[in-house]
Amino acid sequence: MGNEVKKVLVLGSTGSIGENTLDVVRQFSDKFKIAGLVAGKNGEKLKKQLEEFKPEAVALFDGEIEVPAGTRFYSGEEGITSLIEDIEFDIVVAAISGASGIVPTFEASKKAKRVALANKESLVCAGKFIKSVAKEIIPVDSEHSAIFQALLSGKKEEVKEIILTASGGPFRGKKLEELRNVRPEDALSHPNWDMGSKVTVDSATLMNKGLEVIEAVWLFDVPVEKIKVVVHPQSIVHSMVRFCDNSFIAQMGKPDMRIPIAYALSYPERLFLSDELGMDFYGVSLTFEEPDVETFKCLKLAFDALNRGYPYPIILNAADEIAVSYFLNRKIPFTAIPEVIEKTMEILNLSPPETIEEVISIDRLARETAEKVAQAFIVSIS
Repeated sequence: MGNEVKKVLVLGSTGSIGENTLDVVRQFSDKFKIAGLVAGKNGEKLKKQLEEFKPEAVALFDGEIEVPAGTRFYSGEEGITSLIEDIEFDIVVAAISGASGIVPTFEASKKAKRVALANKESLVCAGKFIKSVAKEIIPVDSEHSAIFQALLSGKKEEVKEIILTASGGPFRGKKLEELRNVRPEDALSHPNWDMGSKVTVDSATLMNKGLEVIEAVWLFDVPVEKIKVVVHPQSIVHSMVRFCDNSFIAQMGKPDMRIPIAYALSYPERLFLSDELGMDFYGVSLTFEEPDVETFKCLKLAFDALNRGYPYPIILNAADEIAVSYFLNRKIPFTAIPEVIEKTMEILNLSPPETIEEVISIDRLARETAEKVAQAFIVSIS
């Protein structure tokens, strides 16, 4: 990395990934400087971040805050795009949750020397377009970071299989009948990771792993046939690569997002992180299970979307965001989430997008369709 201080733009600074990114920057202020911060609607938290890191510009998608003289403030979707155009940065940490992160990630990818990618929806929905403009993409998701690191052990043509590990979420081992009365607070109780509510519910349905499979196809340019998912409840092995000689190269570590974030910022070097992020192996046992795709149908739907081709991954993602929102608002049962997604995919028959604008248009249409589908599943959840 040399002695040059890298300027960092954080898209989604008030979320879990954003806060962890700022914690890494806080520890390595001699290597990184925050150039800009973009948040959704948590103006209070953004203001505290602004006071500490003193970026040249900040943006809120929804709302306004007072900023000191010399700091530029932007608001709304167009404001975020303007911020990206107006400031200089070396690295963008793309961590806006959901499809709302697609356009900012795309625009920032045009300028950044490196995209530290945490917004999986960007590649799921617009992988073709983002890869066409990005100079370098280093994944932040722990699973994709693990694969990225493992792939350094061999040549692309030597890769036999990519193995994504899944914790299984809070309902691992349960059957469909046991999940009918699940409440949002039950689904938000993840055994290993501290994540946002949407990602946590996706982990409980295994949709998170399905989206990661689609993302892996784009990130590593491998056919879906070479990607496998295994349930690993301990979340110690973050993912593996099996090479042609049947060597399995795995990346392991404590389930803490600061580790893959630090690697994405500093690659090809590694930062000297605190020993508190280390692991005590005594007493640790590692187990692996086959995922139950009949009970957790979302994983199967993600493979179906890939096999059907684009734009079905866009439809899958949009319908999932609507279904999860309805569940979190206690409008539909947990078990209706895959039903809403599957029905939406059945209804829509669309052509692949040719521009990023068409991606957004398909996403919008899929959301409208999923909203109508979800109405049939509305119940009162106590």
